Parts: sequence; C-alpha cells; structure tokens
Amino acid sequence: MYQQQQQQQQALPDEDLAYTVLSDLKRVVREYATAATESTCPTVRQMFTNLLNSTLKMQGDLFQAMQAQNMYSTASPALRQELDKQIKEYSQTQQKTSQWLQQRLSGSQQGFGSFAPYQQQSQQHQANQHQPYYS
Repeated sequence: MYQQQQQQQQALPDEDLAYTVLSDLKRVVREYATAATESTCPTVRQMFTNLLNSTLKMQGDLFQAMQAQNMYSTASPALRQELDKQIKEYSQTQQKTSQWLQQRLSGSQQGFGSFAPYQQQSQQHQANQHQPYYS
C-alpha cells in the first residue's frame, strides 16, 4: 500500500529521471572540461580534472545501467549506401565551394569593379591593425 502511494506521488518515471540525470552529467562533463582547460593554476586544473574523471565514470555507469534496463538504445548502424550518398553530396558541396572561392579570389585580383573601394578599406584596416594603439 505504501509503495503504491509512493509511486503515485513520484513526478517522473524512472526512465525519464535517468535521462534527466544523464543529460545533467553530460553537461557537467563539458563544464568541467572547459574549466580544466582554462585553468592557469595547476592545483585548480588538477581539481577540475579529477572532478571531470569522476563525473565521466558516473555518466558511464549510469549509461550502462540504463542500457541494461533497456532504457537507452544506441543508434542503429547506418547503411553503407546512405553513407556513400552523404559523402558524395558533401564532396560535391566542397568542390562547388572551392570553385566559388577560386572564382572570387581570381576576381578580387582584377578589382571586382564596385567591390574595389571595400577591398581598399579592408587592406587599409589590415595595415593599421598591426600598429599599436599607444605611442
């Protein structure tokens, strides 16, 4: 009887609760990794590295427990045809982008007509960028 009342009072099912905790652990891992890489003090860096490692272990343990309970399924393997299709599309996009860039670069050497004033401003800005702001 008590267990039934407790289950009715529970706001989230176990699976939803586990997903929430897993998501939070993933977020915390990112934040600890950022803190560790940005730390200049070796002691602080080591502390965040230790926190990162323990959080990664917790996240891995939770993932394995969820997977064992059929709460988490990994992505199905991609079909080779689909992968080949995506690779071909990305290669074509890359080739088109390279061609477009080459056309623009060769055109910029000719002045680009109405683009020339902007190009001169950009070159002046780049030349001034290396000068210090103080005397």
